[in-house]
Amino acid sequence: MPSRLGTGDALVVLGCLCLVLTVGVGAALAPTSSTGASTPADDTPRTLVGVQGVGSYHDGGSVRLLDGGEEAWRESSAPVYFDVTMLDNGSVLAGFMADGYEDCRPYAPPCHRTGFRIIDPGADAGPAVTYEWSFPVRNRVASEVHDVEPLPGGGFVVADMEHERVFVVEGGEITWEWEASSRYEAPDDPTTQDWLHINDVDRIGQGRFLVSVRNANQLVVLERGEGVVEVINADRDDDSDDDGLVGDPSVLYHQHNPQWLGDGAVLVADSENHRVVELHRNDEGVWEPVWVLHGAAGQKFDWPRDADRLPNGNTLITDTRNARLVEINSTGTVVREHQFDYRTLPYEADRLPVGEPAGAPTYGDTPGDGVATGEQVPVLTPLLRLISAGVRLPLWVGEIHLLATLVSLGLVGAGAVVRRREDA
Repeated sequence: MPSRLGTGDALVVLGCLCLVLTVGVGAALAPTSSTGASTPADDTPRTLVGVQGVGSYHDGGSVRLLDGGEEAWRESSAPVYFDVTMLDNGSVLAGFMADGYEDCRPYAPPCHRTGFRIIDPGADAGPAVTYEWSFPVRNRVASEVHDVEPLPGGGFVVADMEHERVFVVEGGEITWEWEASSRYEAPDDPTTQDWLHINDVDRIGQGRFLVSVRNANQLVVLERGEGVVEVINADRDDDSDDDGLVGDPSVLYHQHNPQWLGDGAVLVADSENHRVVELHRNDEGVWEPVWVLHGAAGQKFDWPRDADRLPNGNTLITDTRNARLVEINSTGTVVREHQFDYRTLPYEADRLPVGEPAGAPTYGDTPGDGVATGEQVPVLTPLLRLISAGVRLPLWVGEIHLLATLVSLGLVGAGAVVRRREDA
């Protein structure tokens, strides 16, 4: 006669059943990547995308051109690509990092080098790198050139995370630079640690640049000959940082790719706050959020790293860990969406032919009526963010699935303990 199922065995079976149902039902009910938004046949968007990696932050990078929802071409000779810009002649400028170099002074070969490349998408054998300007770095982590922008009349402005500076390259030589140590208190050797993580620079006027100082939660406006002339998310006056030169993380927290909308307005991918925010300078000179979006198409943003306000008033958002691009209007309604393979890590996207213009429509305090973005769930949302930072989860996984999984594992664990006691 078969033995009766004990309490411990029952708990283990129940836990396993709960886990199977969580995965099965979650996957079956997962929304498709379609938003219901249609693209007119005569208005097919072309989007240039810099992909940092696939399945890794340091491998599988590429520069891609999307023609509507189809990939027109791809260049992937470097393991990592970042910001991308189409030049007037149709070539593509891209920040990159690669390894295997022998010219490594002052470091020992082989080494990594970072800088920028120019890619010719129309080469006979397919997209090809036609020019590279780079310099050696101590290691591959937090040392990359995340952004490079062309300057009128030639030359390029570069954001350098290795030495924490902004510089201009003309004719292959550095002709001007601003070192962050002129404002921020520097360690003995910035190359030995991820100090400020300067990850973006945009020309916003003659000799004026908007710079993202990620680890300080600040944007600064640089002026050649003057240095920093304005700080967005001003220094806090508390004791939370050794030198006090850090902004309020509730306003900006480890941001990427800000866009200057005009004097007194900036659009920012507020990455570690998992949102896109438009900041305006008020009458007292303080920058404050006036428009905030936490998600789109019913899905919360997960580490967005680019947001571009387009001339038509829509906003193109690169939602990195959700592996998607979304274009929304001022109320947050999705106009277009492109879903990559879920292991892909898009860094930045430019809608062609305009790219990321300095100067674009502002939203102000436009309400996001009817936008289903999801709410923060205490404990579960931060835990899910933490897990997704290290493990590429399927896109449908949310807080309810995490809770059900924790309950399932709890039942299995409790069943194992009870069974051990029953057998004792």
